[in-house]
Amino acid sequence: MTRSKLLSFASLLAATLLSVPAFSQQQSGPPQGQPGGPPPGYGGGPSSGPGAGQPPGSGPPAPVLIVTSVEVLRSDRAGGIDIVRARGLVTSGLWGQPHLLPITQGQPLDGVLDLVFEASSPGTPASLGSFMAVEAILPVESGHPYKGVRIRGGSNVVALKTLPGYAETPAPKEDCAKCMGKYFIAKGANPPAGVTADNSVREVDLPYTLRVIKPTDGIASYVIDPNRLTLVLSEDGRIIDAAWD
Repeated sequence: MTRSKLLSFASLLAATLLSVPAFSQQQSGPPQGQPGGPPPGYGGGPSSGPGAGQPPGSGPPAPVLIVTSVEVLRSDRAGGIDIVRARGLVTSGLWGQPHLLPITQGQPLDGVLDLVFEASSPGTPASLGSFMAVEAILPVESGHPYKGVRIRGGSNVVALKTLPGYAETPAPKEDCAKCMGKYFIAKGANPPAGVTADNSVREVDLPYTLRVIKPTDGIASYVIDPNRLTLVLSEDGRIIDAAWD
């Protein structure tokens, strides 16, 4: 079976859903004018932070940050058609048009349909905030040769080995929405004396691409990656600036 067995891409986009109708950026860090606050005009709220004012999905397509589940439903009324439904998380409400992109060519040797869960990314770096849930569906015509489905995101994979069926993976513990001002604890390191769990962020709880910039670090390049979390640290190891870029 080739991609002709998959229903049209236009139909896919028409059926794609955002599971959260609206998203509000959360303010991170101290208010402006207080020690540790962002420079005027840069941070402090949804109207002034990175990505403010741009329409959702103004950047190129990119994999969603995390795939959380895949489900395949079989409809006898539609002649045995299978509906692939994927759910995942993106870094902000500045993403748009989530969709499933087949990368399988012809009949796969392992019988598994490979799909990338994509969406239109933000056009610029995005401020910290809670992750946003998204979902997309892809109809597959009856008579297909697939015995399983594999959904790939930017930082993980969720596979379903039998059709129809359902598979899921836990969401990450930390979205870093409230990371500002906290101490960053690298893998294998211990927190400074007197630093509590509520006032620290552990690298092991951030299971996605991470760039940590220390006071003495240079930056060799600054290519935008919408699924990479950049943390800027102070001399004492606190997070004083951050963005998805």
